[in-house]
Amino acid sequence: MDIARRQELITRYRDGHRVVVEALAGATDDELDRIPEPGEWSARQVVHHLADSETTSYLRLRRLVAEDNPAIPGYDENLFARRLHYEARPVATSLDVLQAVRASTAELLDHLSDDEWNREGTHAESGAYSVAIWLETYAAHAHDHADQIRRALGRGE
Repeated sequence: MDIARRQELITRYRDGHRVVVEALAGATDDELDRIPEPGEWSARQVVHHLADSETTSYLRLRRLVAEDNPAIPGYDENLFARRLHYEARPVATSLDVLQAVRASTAELLDHLSDDEWNREGTHAESGAYSVAIWLETYAAHAHDHADQIRRALGRGE
């Protein structure tokens, strides 16, 4: 990945919290709990998923940078949603987690050397997993879920 692409993705990553908050703007509790289609998540559930995914991604990146060829575990997102009471919890704290984790991680990304950008591990579900793959994944993650939130709220696509 060249430096220009890396910077573009870091900028997109930094913007993730803002786009999620913007997607949620003005939503009532009833709207947050709206299930758009059977088997899909409500906006409330998506926000909690983002907080849990971000904390998972936080550890994944740090393991890639700090450890030699780390094993990166996956996790069952739907199991987390069910067992961690995504449907019942207020969203404010999860939004704070999203913001804090992204800010901390963006600071780390700004300090990585070229050698650190080339570090790799093995993801339990997808195999070879590098810092660059991590960035491509998580730069898009909050934006993709902001779109999902808008759909769940009946505001988009």
